[in-house]
Amino acid sequence: MTPREKQLVRESFPAIREAAVPLALLFYGRLFQLNPALRPLFHQDISVQSRKLMDMLIAVVDSLDHFKELEPMLRAMGQRHAGYGVRLEHYATLKSALLWAFGQGLGAEFFPDVRAAWTAVIDAISAAMMAGAAELPPP
Repeated sequence: MTPREKQLVRESFPAIREAAVPLALLFYGRLFQLNPALRPLFHQDISVQSRKLMDMLIAVVDSLDHFKELEPMLRAMGQRHAGYGVRLEHYATLKSALLWAFGQGLGAEFFPDVRAAWTAVIDAISAAMMAGAAELPPP
């Protein structure tokens, strides 16, 4: 992530955080719309899952300048998600749904450079999680 991307993410995050609950619900609704087969992977109440998503995003935004320090936690999360049945191809669907939800929440403020910045963050998170999943022995 470039310094400019980090700045754009930090500047746009307060609006995302302020609308955390509705944005998370929009995200999960879109995720299940894009791939209904993902719904059974979520055993917890979506409101609980939404809080976990926002907590993770807060941790990432707070750690943008030392993202490498988060990678062990993200790899472990990728391993847990693989255990839940998340496959590598699901990460692209998640990215699409999350960017869509952010676009809904930020509206006209979701400029192309802000979208690109969030894409870079989501790609970094996904890469770390997929690396963790790849560390697991084959089933």
